Amino acid sequence: MTNPLSVPLSRRTLFRGAGAAAIAGGLAACAPGGTTGSSSLPRSSATKPPSGEITIWDRTGDLYKVFDQAIASFTAKYPQVKVNHVAVDVNAKLPATLISGAGVPDGAFYDDALLTGVAPHLYDLSQLIEQYKPDIAPYKLGVVTVDGKIVAVPWDLDPGLLFYRDDIVTQAGVDPAGLTTYDELLGAARTVREKFPKAKPIHLENDQFLAQLWIDMFANQQGGAMIGADGKLTIDSDPYRNALTWLDKVRSEQLGTLAKYTQPTDLQTQDNGTQVFVPWAQWFVFAPQQLLKASKGKWRATALPAWQSGGARAGVMGGSSFVIPAKAKNPELAWRLYEHLVFSKEGYSTVYGSNEVYPNGLNTSIPSYLPALDPNAPLFKPLEALGGQDLWKVAVEAGKQVPGGYTVPTWWGKAVDYFGVNVQKLLAGQMSPDEVLKTSASQIQKNLMGPN
Repeated sequence: MTNPLSVPLSRRTLFRGAGAAAIAGGLAACAPGGTTGSSSLPRSSATKPPSGEITIWDRTGDLYKVFDQAIASFTAKYPQVKVNHVAVDVNAKLPATLISGAGVPDGAFYDDALLTGVAPHLYDLSQLIEQYKPDIAPYKLGVVTVDGKIVAVPWDLDPGLLFYRDDIVTQAGVDPAGLTTYDELLGAARTVREKFPKAKPIHLENDQFLAQLWIDMFANQQGGAMIGADGKLTIDSDPYRNALTWLDKVRSEQLGTLAKYTQPTDLQTQDNGTQVFVPWAQWFVFAPQQLLKASKGKWRATALPAWQSGGARAGVMGGSSFVIPAKAKNPELAWRLYEHLVFSKEGYSTVYGSNEVYPNGLNTSIPSYLPALDPNAPLFKPLEALGGQDLWKVAVEAGKQVPGGYTVPTWWGKAVDYFGVNVQKLLAGQMSPDEVLKTSASQIQKNLMGPN
């Protein structure tokens, strides 16, 4: 593994590499005739085995190596296909390449939050994916659908989970099974602090971008999003208000550790036991596996609490898919590759199963293809870093609860300058939840969306 931080950092650097945010946000204006491309990629009627050559871009680091091994399973099945697998900074390079039309790959791994910005330059895959639609997680199907067209092959699902220090909560007399609502989590944090006065048990994110992504997870858990299906701004709404009000309580009662994800303060407080509860995406497991020292093996995962009794106990934080550019030289072969990786048992088992990079399997996400989510047929093994816990069952159960209907606006990354910044002001005690929402809504409408 060349970069032990590549999974969390990949989420953190969305929109940040080489001006990707500005380019992605402006691509829709570069395409004539509407907001999405009209090129539809139909299913091939050819009956003979595929042959030819394709170029595929994947993100550098550990995932490149995982996909390299998985691609080998495809070429073993179809030896007449040659795949040029290239490691690049996809988020930074792909938007500019789509605009220039020079050196366009046949397929690329791409972050979901950027899809709407590049949709005009991608193939419409609706016909190809139609047969799989009933078996794709509703949230993920919504994310890859732009203006009624499916513009990407959905890959991972990144359900939110509640990670906690098992040793600390046990000593405090807290039963993790009882943390079924956020009010109960708040009560548990108070109990932990009574037992350990120096504790500030709940993680509060101090990075503007990640805080926005984090709160979007809380909103998604309640069926909310920054914009509705009609494209109108919905950030000033109960899902966001509930989340910010709760975080403000954590702050005002000094029950939270304000730290940037995986940065020294974050890791130090998790290791020394003053930070105990981390509601975060599944990819948090990278920290106890690779970064934490004193607390390795002491962390566990359970479902997120619900915002109200009986509510959903999962939301999504991040995710990626595979895109096929409209100017690809061999899009049919790219589709065959991605169909193999995502929708065939051989393919997704190779991606998520034991491999050279992850000997116990890729455990930082789960597939978005529902037939792969068999709780009794895990694709990765229990984690020593979680005390031998079977994370597969926890994540699969959470993934199946993720609400659908989420839409990513083209300006999501640019909203960090407003909503992400204002959330940090709330966590510093400088703004109230209502002030954050009303101010952010006004700023986003004026600077990113234009007149109603």
